[in-house]
Amino acid sequence: MWLRPPPPGSSLPRDQPARGHQRPEAHVQVSPPVSPRRSHPSGCPPHPAPSSAAAPTPGSAAAVPLAVPQGYQAARRGPAAEPAAASAGRPPRRRLSPRAQAAPLAGTEPPPPRPPAAPAPATAAPRGLGAPSAPPPPSPAARGGKAARPAAAAGIASTGMTVNTALCFRGKKILAPMVRVGTLPMRLLALDYGADIVYCEELIDIKMLQCKKVINEVLETVDFVAPNERVVFRTCERERHCVVFQMGSADAERALAVAKLVENDVAGIDINMGCPKEYSTKGGMGAALLSDPDRIESILTALVKGICKPVTCKIRILPSVEDTVNLVKRIEKTGVAAIAVHGRKKEERPQHPVHCDVIKAISEAVSIPVIANGGSHDFIKEYTDIETFQKATAASSVMIARAAMWNPSIFRKEGFVPLKDVMQNYIKYAVRYDNYYTNTKYCLCQMLREQLETTQGKKLHAAQSTQEICEAFEMADFYEKSTAIFEAKKTSSETETQDEDDQLEDPDVIKMAVRFDKREYPPQITPKMYLLEWCRKEKHPQPVYETVQRPLDRLFCSVVTVAEQKYRSTLWDKSKKLAEQAAAIVCLRTLGVPEGKLCEGENHLINKRKREDQEHLNNRDHGEDLAVPSHKKANFIEETSDRNVPKMPQ
Repeated sequence: MWLRPPPPGSSLPRDQPARGHQRPEAHVQVSPPVSPRRSHPSGCPPHPAPSSAAAPTPGSAAAVPLAVPQGYQAARRGPAAEPAAASAGRPPRRRLSPRAQAAPLAGTEPPPPRPPAAPAPATAAPRGLGAPSAPPPPSPAARGGKAARPAAAAGIASTGMTVNTALCFRGKKILAPMVRVGTLPMRLLALDYGADIVYCEELIDIKMLQCKKVINEVLETVDFVAPNERVVFRTCERERHCVVFQMGSADAERALAVAKLVENDVAGIDINMGCPKEYSTKGGMGAALLSDPDRIESILTALVKGICKPVTCKIRILPSVEDTVNLVKRIEKTGVAAIAVHGRKKEERPQHPVHCDVIKAISEAVSIPVIANGGSHDFIKEYTDIETFQKATAASSVMIARAAMWNPSIFRKEGFVPLKDVMQNYIKYAVRYDNYYTNTKYCLCQMLREQLETTQGKKLHAAQSTQEICEAFEMADFYEKSTAIFEAKKTSSETETQDEDDQLEDPDVIKMAVRFDKREYPPQITPKMYLLEWCRKEKHPQPVYETVQRPLDRLFCSVVTVAEQKYRSTLWDKSKKLAEQAAAIVCLRTLGVPEGKLCEGENHLINKRKREDQEHLNNRDHGEDLAVPSHKKANFIEETSDRNVPKMPQ
């Protein structure tokens, strides 16, 4: 389907339009057995053996980045999730592609380790950063596209749920969750520069529960898409073993439902208990939870017992050290793997000094890892300051927010990368993963800071598309090449999909690849109206439309029967109305009958409508109430035709 992006200058969304060749997964919510107590209270088990294969670096030319043209979304058909698997608490199975069949099943070997950042920072190999290309995209089989994801890969064994403790929270440098900043491009860039763990931005539980999980086979990502087709959360294989999903929630049941929705695609789950902003606290979330320890305990206990991934939470300090330590001890008893502490009270802001003494008191009072946060203003100006802040707080790890937002190469042991290179690297990820341009623009503005009044800053501020952002940073050629490569991949995928559809079709149906574009027709004039008029003129029965909805992507296809002959478009549409109009176009073109397009010249239906409307007005002036004209009846039928649509069997 072709969707129009929001108009230029619209407000900055926290999510983005769903684009790419997508295939939904069944929304499965299961209630697995309670997991046993974690065998590693610290959350730090032995690391899996590092892979012998060289990890992709930003400077490698192993892969060519792909860009998605604004406004594009196509849906890919695929096998449906099996209801039996869902009811048994197993992930939905998929047909194995040849590539997937050749690959070893997950669970028979150790899970794939993350790129070279997996070892502790003290021994991690330096990551070179020039002007990177996008990392090599994983195969669909590796990401869970067409290949089955066995139960072992989801942390579920035959004896019940087990705890996936592959994520360690000691000795780590972590990208903090930041609204509008912690989207996929920033998370991947932070990993490139040396971050060990990355947190996504806070996502509200109610919004996530409205989403469906979609395998985006063009971008090779996993998308969680809202009913309005906007991507709320996007992730990829590259970060699967080091991304923590942070949610805002004030309800244990909703929090658990969201955690089950995303747990197979992330490394951990975090509950935001420190955000002081009104949009979070007014719903009882964020810092509002600090005054309700019972609710905190309820939410964290439900998550620890209900999912197989490590659970963490992020808090702010309370008015007194004693109260803060008591709260953290209570949190520790829920079984969380770690706790992040922002060393400020909920009413304090970045200009206030961070309370290192309180974080240190917490670190000394509990046995689980404590992650220190809030040092960007007072401590962390460069890489070596991270260790200084860690020592001042006696914390196990350090979480960095604003310093990383300003320049994510703060994680680079070798020192800062020039800001121009950092911004170009960010743009490459934004193009590769189709980040919405307003989000890209916002993050780049945070990096430019005082340079916003420069010529380049003004160009960025004026940009109204991803292409214009690329032009502002002298990357127009990169954008054009990426777009061309994407178009080729999109065309190949659409051809494959159409071939699959054609194999299942009735040979007696006349088919044509057409879509209805209302911009090509006069207002309130449609091909269905022309076909109905032609049938009446030729004394044929009224056209009969049979429409089905494909459950995997919720697209529609309609077959119209006229004079005992069936017609349909080979292209599936996003609504029943559009599918029926497309079927009518196929019929009219096959019969050689005008369909009412603007380019066809004088339109007799328009003249007929004008006469009917004038008669209606004249009669109304004389107090008479005539029946509604037939064309308005037709429009009313079209507007309500999306109800009670049969779905194709899975």
